Amino acid sequence: MSLKIKAAKLSDVILQQLENMILEGSLAPGEKLLPERELAKQFEVSRPSLREAIQKLEAKGLVTRRQGGGTYVKNQLEEGLTDPLFDLLSKHPESQFDLLEFRHALEGIAAYYAALRGTENDFIKVQQSFDKIALANDDLHKKAKAINAFHFSIAEASHNVVLLHLVRGMQALLEQNVLQNLTALLQKPDIRNQLAQHRHLLMDAVTQSNPERARLASNAHLAFIEEALLEAGKEHSRIERSLRRTRQN
Repeated sequence: MSLKIKAAKLSDVILQQLENMILEGSLAPGEKLLPERELAKQFEVSRPSLREAIQKLEAKGLVTRRQGGGTYVKNQLEEGLTDPLFDLLSKHPESQFDLLEFRHALEGIAAYYAALRGTENDFIKVQQSFDKIALANDDLHKKAKAINAFHFSIAEASHNVVLLHLVRGMQALLEQNVLQNLTALLQKPDIRNQLAQHRHLLMDAVTQSNPERARLASNAHLAFIEEALLEAGKEHSRIERSLRRTRQN
């Protein structure tokens, strides 16, 4: 007895391709999909089949339609990680160090796999994002954004879709952490130079496809930040004690 294999419905094939594009990050959260006519041409399918696939994507909660404004990839993860709880978390005194510990695991593994799996095009993006950090000069907000973009380019190069979406969803929180660190540390030229050197070593290890060196460079960079923050805290306490004694006299 022969078993007849049912052919996949065309809209389901298109649906799977769109889902893969969202997973891989080629369709980013918040990004607007191309108009139906252009997408149908890109996939070489009829517009009714494409429309049916998009309707299925919407039913799954992966895209949302805006009246007269097109279809957009849903931004659920980012929305979940920027609620009032996370705003409170970013302002908690201990969260700065908790986030640094979390970044050890997140950025260390991203650097490892970026060096292991990154393509030539990925490495060009990592290099370009690294170069943009210097262009921010002394504008701390711009520098924090540029540093965060550099680390995100490494996460993209890791080609790990879970890691990519986790990092993307935490962008606001991570950027705030970078800004806090810069505000506390960049007043000292020796620390500024050391941080820049650490980022350069990380970039070199990733773009030269050395996974273990990339992981170690990432961890050394974050460990230095943690130690420098602790020392800055002690120094601040010493200054406060000195000021109190001066007032008492």
